[in-house]
Amino acid sequence: MTRILLVRHAVNDFVKTGRLAGWTPGVHLNEEGLAQAAATGKRLEDIPITAIYSSPLERTVETAEAILKYHPSLNLQLEEKIGELRYGKWEGGELRKLNQKRRWYTVQHYPSRMQFPHGETIRAAQSRAVEVMEKLVERHENGTVVVVSHSDIIKLILAYYLGMHLDMYQRLNISPASISVLLLAENRPTVDVMNDTSHLPKSEERPQPIPTPESASQYI
Repeated sequence: MTRILLVRHAVNDFVKTGRLAGWTPGVHLNEEGLAQAAATGKRLEDIPITAIYSSPLERTVETAEAILKYHPSLNLQLEEKIGELRYGKWEGGELRKLNQKRRWYTVQHYPSRMQFPHGETIRAAQSRAVEVMEKLVERHENGTVVVVSHSDIIKLILAYYLGMHLDMYQRLNISPASISVLLLAENRPTVDVMNDTSHLPKSEERPQPIPTPESASQYI
């Protein structure tokens, strides 16, 4: 059995710009995010980690490096297929304008049918991410692997192994610097833990705002 620890990157200030981050370069953890990442690293200090993989974006790499600090014998391995959704022409766009587009309704209610303009489909993003999970099982049999990625990618992975229809994946919540645990063996997969934030500083454990149909926080 391979144990995969799915870690979402910690918080950053890009959300304050009101734009869709995606693969925008230069999005770094802010002060709060660095504290979250440090707490995540400390939480995993005594876990016998076999390997650490990260999306190549700065906010995920910085979160992964905080974990790697406690496991200096390991090397960080970058994996593009667990990177953020490819939003195409929407990347960097203002959310207040994007949520007025007809395709925004598709994103919110029928994501399985969504094709981002000059970007990828959400179906394709799920497929590439799950492909990585299966390769990790082959590569690290009976190991414990940390995968640092993004909210939607982690939700898509969990939805797949939970047997959820893709149109329902946004019912899952994955908070910044949270840990979810996926157990993969020859028999049925098990989602052992989901969205654990108990390790975060008390100041970070505040109620999440109630989302609205216009909310796009899952894409930051």
